[in-house]
Amino acid sequence: MYAIIESCGKQYKVAEGDVVFFEKLDAEEGKKVEFSNVVLVSEEGKVQVGAPYVKNVKVEGKVVSHGKGKKIIVFKMKAKKNERKKQGHRQPYTKVEITGIKASTASAKKAEKPAEKAETKKVEE
Repeated sequence: MYAIIESCGKQYKVAEGDVVFFEKLDAEEGKKVEFSNVVLVSEEGKVQVGAPYVKNVKVEGKVVSHGKGKKIIVFKMKAKKNERKKQGHRQPYTKVEITGIKASTASAKKAEKPAEKAETKKVEE
């Protein structure tokens, strides 16, 4: 079972037990994080695609640590003008371990059943 979630303006393919590096999230180490923007869910060959998100599906994770990525050098130069600018940047990240993909299908089935009963009563009258 895997899911594609949207977080921090990017999409990530996750499965239970994966460790994913997200851009900096507002959560302390050891706390649980929940992602409700699930774009796609695949379970045993059955694929659900959202428009734009799949309803009643959430991905849960646990924040492992915070840190900074590799240093990236930004070098700007204008030829023949003796103008040079060197700048470095390290992008902060949050390391998250995916603990589970929860689909609350029971609540969806309960919501459908009363509607079906109401329609059958109208037909009988």
